[in-house]
Amino acid sequence: MKELCVLLALVGASLAASTYTSKYDSINLDEILNNERLYRKYVDCLKGLGRCTPDGRELKEHLPEALENGCSRCTAKQRAGSEKVLKFLIKNRKEDFGELEKIYYPNGIYRKKYREDASRAGLQLE
Repeated sequence: MKELCVLLALVGASLAASTYTSKYDSINLDEILNNERLYRKYVDCLKGLGRCTPDGRELKEHLPEALENGCSRCTAKQRAGSEKVLKFLIKNRKEDFGELEKIYYPNGIYRKKYREDASRAGLQLE
């Protein structure tokens, strides 16, 4: 019986860790994307050019894995937020998107991998 309790605790812990933390899911993405100072702070964090806020650090830490596995550990809100941010970058901040792509999308691997998803979202990846 004791072994069963330990096993259940381990399974519960692994399930809890199966998604990224949701403690930053309430952040207002529109406020960040439409405020130059806030926007620049996050982009500089992702580029390694400035200090990161706790949520920016979390994003920077998990972004490579999320890109690699198709955001499989993202919550539904994180997936929707990711799509919103990518749409914004591609449509409004192509230069920043290009610089971030060089850092996080090495050799264009994710451009190829997500071309169909981008097309469904109304985005054109050259």
